[in-house]
Amino acid sequence: MKIFYGVQGTGNGHITRARVMAKELYAAGIEVDFQFTGRPAEQYFDMAIFKDYQVRTGLTFNTHKGQVNYLKTALEAKPRTLLKDIKSLDLSGYDLVISDFEPVTSWAGRKQKRAVLGIGHQYAFNHDIPRAGSDPIANQVMKYFAPAHTGVGLHWHHFGQPILPPVIDTPETPKSIIRNKIIVYLPFEDQHEVVALLAPFTHFSFHVYAPVVVESTFAHIVVNPLSRDAFQKDLYDCAGIISNAGFELASEALQLGKKILAKPLHAQMEQISNAAALKQLGYGHTMNDLDFSVIKHWLQDDRAIQISYPNIANVLVQWIIDGMPKMDADFIEAIWNTVNVEHIRLNPSLKRTLSKSERLS
Repeated sequence: MKIFYGVQGTGNGHITRARVMAKELYAAGIEVDFQFTGRPAEQYFDMAIFKDYQVRTGLTFNTHKGQVNYLKTALEAKPRTLLKDIKSLDLSGYDLVISDFEPVTSWAGRKQKRAVLGIGHQYAFNHDIPRAGSDPIANQVMKYFAPAHTGVGLHWHHFGQPILPPVIDTPETPKSIIRNKIIVYLPFEDQHEVVALLAPFTHFSFHVYAPVVVESTFAHIVVNPLSRDAFQKDLYDCAGIISNAGFELASEALQLGKKILAKPLHAQMEQISNAAALKQLGYGHTMNDLDFSVIKHWLQDDRAIQISYPNIANVLVQWIIDGMPKMDADFIEAIWNTVNVEHIRLNPSLKRTLSKSERLS
């Protein structure tokens, strides 16, 4: 079997999911050609697993200080380039076309009358799941950005719908964690503002990962360049994460039992809905803006959720090999019955008297 697999490259969540899928597809002896769109070729990193992958322009969203700007997104779009990319992508030599919310692959498949399998969190929005921040533009983007003939939606909970758990690596549970270690991944925010916001919390050690590394003059705040391997090592033994409300990182944090503080991008329906789902499920805390008081409260909370998800990438690859039969209620239920949700305590000693700087508001 030979598969063409298109991946949305804006942010890193889609790429993280594609890494997990690539490993399982290769293990099954399937030949895969990957394509990535949404960012310049030089901005991709740690991509060796994708072998001779392709890069096209595609579409992306303009963000500034934590908010999607739809006007600038439209002005910066390159419709001629997009149409050229769609026209130039020949899918005739492939047995299956997969899109992880990647528009060039989706629309090339539609133009060439090839069935496209969509795998990703966005396809869960075809069902009745927590939704917030909707508006006519967001609804049209979700519907037409990367359409698929068959969509396999992924989420942290089934919500009584025919969707699957997240596609993530399933590492062993950390034997120990560093109680005051916090990972910060807010790539769409002003990193100087992020560092200044964290500065008063001197009893914690913050490991910030950013697309643009800014100087930190604080011993307890380290700003790192984006690196998949380094990030995973820090994530493994930290106590919690402060991040935007992307789906994949929150999934990894839940799998590892990390507490979560999510700040969704303004005007980005998917992230606002993710934050709403985290709050509704009791899986994490949220804040609408970079908020000192919310962070202070969250840092003192020693509760977290740990969820054991099955290897969904393996499930999907076997399903593909079996000819993609209809996922009926019994199939979906059998998978979710293997999911285990546990409430854990990270460190009761975190409930202590705050330092003077941490009491400031």
